[in-house]
Amino acid sequence: MRINEENDGVSASRDHLIFAYYVTGHGFGHATRVVEVARQLILAGHDVHVVTGAPDFVFTSEIQSPRLFIRKVLLDCGAVQADALTVDRLASLEKYHETAVVPRASILETEIEWLNSIKADLVVSDVVPVACRAAADAGIRSVCVTNFSWDFIYAEYVMAAGNHHRSIVWQIAEDYSHCEFLIRLPGYCPMPAFRDVIDVPLVVRRLHKSRKEVRKELGIGDDVKLVILNFGGQPAGWNLKEEYLPSGWLCLVCGASNQELPPNFIKLAKDAYTPDLIAASDCMLGKIGYGTCSEALAFKLPFVFVRRDYFNEEPFLRNMLEYYQSGVEMIRRDLLTGHWTPYLERAISLKPCYEGGINGGEIAAQILQETAIGKNYASDKLSGARRLRDAIILGYQLQRAPGRDAFIPEWYASAENEMGISGGSPTYQSSENGSIMRSCTEDFEILHGDPRDYPDTIGFLKSLAELDAVNDSEKGGETRRERKAAAGLFNWEDEIFVSRAPGRLDVMGGIADYSGSLVLQLPIREACHVAVQMNHPSKHRLWKHALARQQAKGQGSTPVLEIVSYGSELSNRGPTFDMDLSDFMDGDQPISYEKAKEYFAKDPSQSWAAYVAGVILVLMTELGVRFEDSISMLVSSAVPEGKGVSSSASVEVASMAAIAAARGLNICPRDLALLCQKVENHIVGAPCGVMDQMTSACGEANKLLAMVCQPAEIIGLVEIPSHIRFWGIDSGIRHSIGGADYGSVRVGTYMGRKMIKSTASSILSRSLPNGDGLNLDDLEDVGVELLEDEASLDYLCNLSPHRYEALYAKVLPESMLGETFLEKYADHHDPVTVIDPKRTYGVRAPAKHPIYENFRVKAFKALLTSATSDEQLTALGELLYQCHFSYSVCGLGSDGTDRLVQLVQEIQHGKLSKSKEGTIYGAKITGGGSGGTVCVVGRNSLRSSEQILEIQQRYKKATGYLPFLFEGSSPGSGKFGYLKIRRIPNKLN
Repeated sequence: MRINEENDGVSASRDHLIFAYYVTGHGFGHATRVVEVARQLILAGHDVHVVTGAPDFVFTSEIQSPRLFIRKVLLDCGAVQADALTVDRLASLEKYHETAVVPRASILETEIEWLNSIKADLVVSDVVPVACRAAADAGIRSVCVTNFSWDFIYAEYVMAAGNHHRSIVWQIAEDYSHCEFLIRLPGYCPMPAFRDVIDVPLVVRRLHKSRKEVRKELGIGDDVKLVILNFGGQPAGWNLKEEYLPSGWLCLVCGASNQELPPNFIKLAKDAYTPDLIAASDCMLGKIGYGTCSEALAFKLPFVFVRRDYFNEEPFLRNMLEYYQSGVEMIRRDLLTGHWTPYLERAISLKPCYEGGINGGEIAAQILQETAIGKNYASDKLSGARRLRDAIILGYQLQRAPGRDAFIPEWYASAENEMGISGGSPTYQSSENGSIMRSCTEDFEILHGDPRDYPDTIGFLKSLAELDAVNDSEKGGETRRERKAAAGLFNWEDEIFVSRAPGRLDVMGGIADYSGSLVLQLPIREACHVAVQMNHPSKHRLWKHALARQQAKGQGSTPVLEIVSYGSELSNRGPTFDMDLSDFMDGDQPISYEKAKEYFAKDPSQSWAAYVAGVILVLMTELGVRFEDSISMLVSSAVPEGKGVSSSASVEVASMAAIAAARGLNICPRDLALLCQKVENHIVGAPCGVMDQMTSACGEANKLLAMVCQPAEIIGLVEIPSHIRFWGIDSGIRHSIGGADYGSVRVGTYMGRKMIKSTASSILSRSLPNGDGLNLDDLEDVGVELLEDEASLDYLCNLSPHRYEALYAKVLPESMLGETFLEKYADHHDPVTVIDPKRTYGVRAPAKHPIYENFRVKAFKALLTSATSDEQLTALGELLYQCHFSYSVCGLGSDGTDRLVQLVQEIQHGKLSKSKEGTIYGAKITGGGSGGTVCVVGRNSLRSSEQILEIQQRYKKATGYLPFLFEGSSPGSGKFGYLKIRRIPNKLN
């Protein structure tokens, strides 16, 4: 229907309507569901102009009608895939920018002209953003039909790739807002951009042939088990082998290349009609998408799926599959190595139970037809509440961390609810602690340790006690899959060891740790718990695929590691990991760290396991420990990921502490932290310093851990004066010390150290040429001993600021090409980073920062013990500000953290603060920078807390993101020790 500007008259004929149907450029799934809706519209006598980049056969194999018009135009790009299972987030954003942003003006002009030329009555989009805007500009109503929208998908990519891409998300959401309403399909994601919603059943392509007919054509008997391999036409290069399938099975391969297939694999034609083939199969093996999920549910076909990385539609579809008992998850390693049998056998034992409608195409077509002739489906009655709920879930998905008390619709229980945590860390009223503690002591015999001072530990023990009753109501919040996996993890009659390790707030020191600085770190309240049990392999409870893997090797019972990690839905990673511990051995010696790094990097959805399993290899390599027993581990962390508060260190420290306790190893907290640093540096591959692990292992509640990182000398615990308080405020910008910025700054720092050492050596030998900014006559009285120390400088922080300014500041270049540096200096002597010859690195700022930061931290520590005064707090705040801006000069700032620091300054210097006694005094970015959390210092008063909440609300108003607040402190792993527990026999089910 065309919109008449004088009135709302209808220009469409009821009998013959013209629909312009835009199809997104991502894969075939959108095109195949468009086929069904378009077919219904054409059957009703209307014309459908499909705007698509998909091949013609996708449409013409199902619709042979002169009323179908195909216009080959690509107006978006979807998600760019590095391979069949991995999305390249940055490439996706860059491709969208190239496809839809740069030519936007010409696209709109062309589409408006085309829509007018065909006299379109309604624009339908699945789910091309610019189509909605073009329709509005052409005066035509528009409707979207989809289960997800690109603003939701790309928003997470922007969190990872950087805020300079965020305008893409805003523009997409604005385009969608021009759409009149959304026809929402099952398995939907949150889509707050749409004003109104109508839900319809599954849109599924019809069957052309029966199961019997299909099998007869293929020459396959009804008694033969048949699996269809469906990875979106992208399995090229995979080396399929006959032994991948159970005996007597056959596999239909969709989209196979020209590769030769084993005799039990059958290559399907490129244009094969997959719904018939799916319905004729016994199960499907593939990646999750709307097309595969809807057809698996409709035809009651068990679906063995492998996760895709970074495609955020997937968790919602996966939950739908599992709810209807239709899904079995296969880990990527088993897909690629051919351990398919246990998954296929599990799949055919399922009883899929979807009984919902599959006529969504017909219903959607009816709605579109009535909309085109003028019916108004939009209703503002419930729109606000629905959009608010969608916005809440979208926010939770992007935060990827536990932490808000807010209502979440039951269907959406895939974010905070599934963590079983209602706040940033579990908090309990004292009246509840007693009853929970009594319940825990009734459930477990505490053989070692005391959890009474740790309410979050009591909560963790309670969740453990509930695991052997997984069929009871879901009192926790972990996903069904996590709970089932965890319930089968332990032998409850045997001992279990529990450890706890907190995250940390970087008060002062930050990235100067790897340059040998003094650092001041506060262990936070949020912590990670790990439960470990070791058993002889013959007693160990193996998951089915792990058992099949052992049987395939013909080795009998050998030690296995099995890990369950709660909260996997928050980052779309696999909830479980398992491996044969023999994989860590090369002959009679442990494998190298480099080989281990490659091992864990093979499957991105399980790369998280490097933080946990890596501690075992480090113990084997560094301490000569050997593991003859199988190991079961449950990891539950309340330390939010990506916020710069050392979530990774808390996992490493808790994992190693639990393993050490179970193995009977006596490792002091300092040594344990150094071993955990090796996990992160060499197995995970993140070039961090050691302060994170040291704080998590050695910290004490409400005290700053003072440590000189040369490499890890604790010089004491600094009491925080009672009138001073520290807060952490999260910017919502994901921080990663594995990111390029952190690594390049570290490289630049070590390059600067090398140049300083070289300059000092040159001065000593009087071989320094004039022209480098130094006057040789001024150096006659320079102490030879000082120069000798500087020529062999181990840590930049051992160089004082005045020596740096006097001798070396003018020598260091602003930046240098890696190739130039290597030609002149050969190596920068950093064991955990590598210089890229083609990359230009900043040198002067990264080298200067730790030299001055070390001085600032020393001054900060001294000020903490000085007389209480407003000047004391002002000076402490000024040191934080100086540190923050030094980070920015290095290139480690971010818009979000800069905004938070600016808000702190506005509060500090505002008229109200000046008229009263000031309470907030300074702030700085923390940890590795480039996002994450800021640390704020102020008076320990009610007024300060009010101002922190004011900053939180101002930030939300400016950005739409409500920051996570870090308040409170808790002891490190060393202080906690470990618990040894055993289930009380009469409590076993």
